[in-house]
Amino acid sequence: MKRSWGGEVKNIAVLVAVGVNKEGYREVLGVAEGAKEDKASWSNFLRYLKERGLKGVELVTSDKCIRLIESLGDFYPKASWQRCVVHFYRNVFTAVPKGRVKEVAAMLKAIHAQEDRKEALRKAALVIKKLQTMKLGRAADILKEGIAETISYYAFPREHWRRIRTNNPLERIMKEIRRRTRVIGSFPDGNSALMLVAARLRHIAGTKWGLQQYLKMDRLEEEAKEIAA
Repeated sequence: MKRSWGGEVKNIAVLVAVGVNKEGYREVLGVAEGAKEDKASWSNFLRYLKERGLKGVELVTSDKCIRLIESLGDFYPKASWQRCVVHFYRNVFTAVPKGRVKEVAAMLKAIHAQEDRKEALRKAALVIKKLQTMKLGRAADILKEGIAETISYYAFPREHWRRIRTNNPLERIMKEIRRRTRVIGSFPDGNSALMLVAARLRHIAGTKWGLQQYLKMDRLEEEAKEIAA
């Protein structure tokens, strides 16, 4: 968003975290002003969440924001990280001619439609070879380097896979926030921007978004017992 600062208009970022609680319902965990690529901003945000009592984090899904990933290790070292599959596809598409995007998209989706992590990696190896034969070497390199980051979700119940391998639910919220804030133009300060964003998040949390169960958590508990046994 845009903020007036010293007579100039500058861009600011708003950091938002949402989570699924032990009952399977989504919650807005926190919102703060920061900088998307700044480690200090992400560290301050995660520290803020932890000091407010956020614990038991098992998986964090995001795009590949290096500073966020680095900060996660400082505050939630036991949490797995899942690279958003949709964002990953877009990264691959940057190295694919426009006329072949649909074909490559089908190949990538086939990787994440496999029955387990081992088969996903096997399929990825085949897709990499095929991309190379299609003279799409850079796309093959992006896939080879990043595929392991996109399949962390396989360690969780099958019933959860579709909803934890992307951060689409958060993207939809941010799209609504952008729609609301765009009409404002430039905010006079960071607090006014945060107030509007927080008010919108509070409204969203009180709708079907936050009142409808998102994940059946009993499957997670059952798998944990099976592993312990």
